[in-house]
Amino acid sequence: MDSFIQAGIIGITLGAQYALLALGFTLIFGILGVINFAHGGFYVLGGYLAYAAVSDAGMPYPIAVLLAVIGTGVLGWLFEVLLVERCVDDHLATMMLTLGLYLVISNAMLIVFGPQSPHFTFPLSGTFRAGAVYVTAANLVVLAVCFVAIGALYILIYHTGLGRALRALADDRGVATAMGMRPRVLFPLAFGVATALAGLTGAIITPILSLSPNVGDPVLVSSFIVVILGGLGSIGGATVAAFIVGIIESYSSVYLGGSAGALVLFVIVLLLLVFRPFGLFGREIRRA
Repeated sequence: MDSFIQAGIIGITLGAQYALLALGFTLIFGILGVINFAHGGFYVLGGYLAYAAVSDAGMPYPIAVLLAVIGTGVLGWLFEVLLVERCVDDHLATMMLTLGLYLVISNAMLIVFGPQSPHFTFPLSGTFRAGAVYVTAANLVVLAVCFVAIGALYILIYHTGLGRALRALADDRGVATAMGMRPRVLFPLAFGVATALAGLTGAIITPILSLSPNVGDPVLVSSFIVVILGGLGSIGGATVAAFIVGIIESYSSVYLGGSAGALVLFVIVLLLLVFRPFGLFGREIRRA
C-alpha cells in the first residue's frame, strides 16, 4: 500500500511537470496553429541560463529562475516577430523554422558549455516522511511552482481581456481581426508566454534530473505525447493528459519496469488515436 501511495505522489509530480511543458506547446498550436519543435530547446536554454546565473554570476537560485523565464520569453517573442510571423500560415515553413531554432539552441549550448553535464543541483535538500511514504523537499517546491504557474496561465487565458482576445483569435482569426484584435501584437505575446513556460520548467527541473545540450529531446517527445492525448490546441486537455501520463508512467514503471512502462504509455496513445484521433478534448475541425 505504501508503494502504491508513493507511486501516486511521483505520478502527480511528473504530471505537474509535463503539464507545464505541454501547456506552452499546446498554447502555441492552439493560437498560432504552429507546431513548435523548438520547445525542447527553450527547456534546455532555461536550464543553462539558470545554471550560468548561479555558477558564473553568483545569483541566488530564485533570481536565476526568474532570469531564465524572462530570457526564454524574450527570445521566443523575438523569434516570432522576426521569423515565424513572416510565414505563420505556412505550416511546413514554421515546422522547419522551429526545428532549425532547436538545433541552433542545442548546438550553441554544446559549444558554450561542452557536452558534459555541469554540476547544477537544487538548493534545497531533505526529505519529508509520513510513515513509509516520503517526498523530497525539491519535488515539493517544484510541484508548488508548477501548480502556481499552471493556475496563473489559466487566469491569464480565461479571466483576462488578453486571454479572451487570444481565444478569439484561436477560434476565428478573421472575425477577431475584423473586431480590432491585432494578431501581429498578440501572436508574439502568446509565443513568448509559451517559451517562458518551457524556460521555467527547464530552470526548476534540470537541477533535479540532469542538464546537457540534448535533454530537450525527451522533453519534446513527452510534450507531443501529452498534447496528442489531450487534443492538439486544448489547454484543458493538455492539463488532464499530463497528469494521466505522469500517473501511468509512474505506476507502470514501479510495477512493470521502466521499458514496459514506456510501452504501456505508447500503446494507450496508439489506441486513443485509433478510436478518438482528435484526443480526449480535441475538436474535429479547428479554425485558425
